Amino acid sequence: MLLPALANILALLSVVSCTRLAVHESRRAAPAGFTSLGAAPDSHMLTLKFALTPKNIPGLEQKLASISTPGSSEFRQWLSKDEVKAFVQPSNETVSAFDVFAHSNGLAPTVLSPNGDWVSLTLTVAAANKLFGARFQEFEHASLPQPITRTLSISLPAELVGHVEAIHPSTSFSTSRFGASRQIAPSARQRNLEKRLTVKRTESEAKEEDCDGLDIPMTPACLQSLYGIPTTPATQQPEANSLMVTGYWSTSPNRTDLSTFLEGYRSDIPSNTTYELISIGKEVVEVPAKDAATLVLEADLDVQYTVGLVTDVPVQFLSVAAPSKEFDYDGFATSLLETNMYLDGLENPPSVVTTSYGPTETDFGESMTRKICNSYLALSARGISLTFGSGDGGVYGGHDNSSIPGLCTNNDFLVVFPASCPWVTAVGATKGIHPEVTVNLTGGGFSNLFPRPWYQADAAESFLTGLPADFPGHFNRSGRAYPDVAVQGGNLDFIYQGDTIHTGGTSFSSPIFASVIAMINSRLVAAGKPVLGFLNPWIYANMDAFTDITEGHNSGYECPAESVAFDAAKGWDPLSGVGSPVFDKLLAAAFRD
Repeated sequence: MLLPALANILALLSVVSCTRLAVHESRRAAPAGFTSLGAAPDSHMLTLKFALTPKNIPGLEQKLASISTPGSSEFRQWLSKDEVKAFVQPSNETVSAFDVFAHSNGLAPTVLSPNGDWVSLTLTVAAANKLFGARFQEFEHASLPQPITRTLSISLPAELVGHVEAIHPSTSFSTSRFGASRQIAPSARQRNLEKRLTVKRTESEAKEEDCDGLDIPMTPACLQSLYGIPTTPATQQPEANSLMVTGYWSTSPNRTDLSTFLEGYRSDIPSNTTYELISIGKEVVEVPAKDAATLVLEADLDVQYTVGLVTDVPVQFLSVAAPSKEFDYDGFATSLLETNMYLDGLENPPSVVTTSYGPTETDFGESMTRKICNSYLALSARGISLTFGSGDGGVYGGHDNSSIPGLCTNNDFLVVFPASCPWVTAVGATKGIHPEVTVNLTGGGFSNLFPRPWYQADAAESFLTGLPADFPGHFNRSGRAYPDVAVQGGNLDFIYQGDTIHTGGTSFSSPIFASVIAMINSRLVAAGKPVLGFLNPWIYANMDAFTDITEGHNSGYECPAESVAFDAAKGWDPLSGVGSPVFDKLLAAAFRD
């Protein structure tokens, strides 16, 4: 009779040696700037997350199309938590296949998500290399504080093919860390100007001439004047409609800055109006000082342009802890999952969620990107309006892409995610009033991963028909087109560490548009009607409720103004979407549809 330990070892070797492997995901080389330090130590421990194949994603897509399209008999009959789970949870067969594989190899899976579609395994590098046909290495990059462990190829054992959709982290690399707005440090002269403007705009009403001009920072009063956003709150039950702002790497806004902002820009509401702070995640990582400042700045502006606009609508700030010691955007993929799994578990989730972060579409790897997008499909089906900034690098991606070889000259457009996911509403940035024009940094284009959804087929095709036949930009003409809408994001005032700052970015645009939706929801709820939920089919069916933006060129601030990019045009375009909102028209459409 074999000793138990020896029997276990022989069983493991038998499974490993007899299992056929199928390549799951691979890349020819690490991205530019990454240098391999060689093989990761065999004894190094990895925690790999596995996305199990859901029961019926096509069925959920069909259901969402029905409940979100005006005119449907099911319009706005949003699904419950359990109804969504029935679509996205893995089948018993899939769960059994993964459990058998794990236990046969001496591993214990941990279920991570309320829907059971994410599990993890903790194992050594040596075991991961054997079981998944990988070669995990340590890679360094000048912008990262420490090496990360990745592989250029990963495979699935035959018994898991069809049961696992993604493995993370494996082949994903990123140097970008934030989606925060581009900060402009004000000079003394600028600060003096801002102080005068702050004094001038202490009331809740703004004259048009106070707000007009490309160099005059926008404020809540200017936004209320421009878009018709009311200052009068609607009566509603707090739990029936709330707005959530997401923040990452354990950051949270400064309540004193928010109070100062309200004193200066919303003197008609109490300056102690605030938000509920919710923290999730277990491991807290010490953020480098320069990065911490950027993150707090992001949190401050996001909260000030929600609390400062959604009069009496409850605001929550979700602070998601850093998922690992690898402080980079691969960790951010995990942070997005943490966010979505938290929302999955809520019986009464917020009706609007705004996010001002976003890497490029290739940062997480194709399978992971698709899986995250499907998690937004599930949340949208529950009646949550998800808004994302469309990115601050124009057609050339987000922040810190200047190190990419050929950026600005090879005409290869980069796509921002999650803005490119068809189940979220992407928000671009504008500036000025007469006329309102798009900002050159506003991200926009066409997804390389996600096909064009039904709700925007005609609008996007109309724009493409108007492009010159010899347009030199390289992009996927059949991809999901973004952004969907646009609001001010070129130059806005906010308070940071007690100082008035003005800066720009779609980081402003997403919370501003989310605030407009939350204000409409408050009126719907007060009238006993369901919230707007997944917005995009309704937006494209009501394009006349938006002001068409026809001027702008989105070459990005890191590239010369003459770089190849898209131009704004009549109708939908990949800078401003269908345009900027007109509150009264949107409210009327919300009650009419």
